[in-house]
Amino acid sequence: MSATILIVEDEPKLARVLADFLHAAGFETRWVADGLAVVPEVRAGHPDLILLDLMLPGQDGLAVCRALRAFTTTPIIMVTARVEEIDRLLGLELGADDYICKPFSPREVVARVKAVLRRTRPEAAGTAPRLAVDAETFAATLDGRRLDLTPVELRLLATLATSPGRVYSRDQLLDRLYDDGRVVLDRTVDTHVKNLRRKMAEIAPGIEIIHSVYGVGFKLEMPSR
Repeated sequence: MSATILIVEDEPKLARVLADFLHAAGFETRWVADGLAVVPEVRAGHPDLILLDLMLPGQDGLAVCRALRAFTTTPIIMVTARVEEIDRLLGLELGADDYICKPFSPREVVARVKAVLRRTRPEAAGTAPRLAVDAETFAATLDGRRLDLTPVELRLLATLATSPGRVYSRDQLLDRLYDDGRVVLDRTVDTHVKNLRRKMAEIAPGIEIIHSVYGVGFKLEMPSR
């Protein structure tokens, strides 16, 4: 059964784009544009996930999130152009499951929706992939298939896999990737992460394992079974 996504967005063009991409990925969608309309819509329609814009007429997204968490555990992804840390932390404390910062790619939104649904609806996600990293033998496998990694990529994956869920800054990762004192730009980490994601996607397409944390760095989280 297809999941239903409630899009809470006051920009009609953006809402239509999100709906089009979500439909193409197999989701059903509904749309509301006013913060005050969200709680009645959720009570009446019981969506599987809510894409909740922060800046809304009627009632802002943080107040909406607080009101929703008083009666439902439906996953909420906050969508915002305001990246101040206090707003991000407050949103998470109120029970948001993830953040997406504007401007964003609609494909990123679809990937985040799938990732959150896998975490919160494991019964609908099938079997999660298995990751094994052995730094001593310099080998890594995903779902039993060997990952063809460079030495730096393997050290990166081993670091993230040692503490799943922990967020590592780029500087922390660089300290673990290079031990010869060379000067390396912190954005070099982004290139290695991109390559690592590509290689993992060849084995487990559509499954997000390495997550970007806006303004901080990266973390590894395996989806629930």
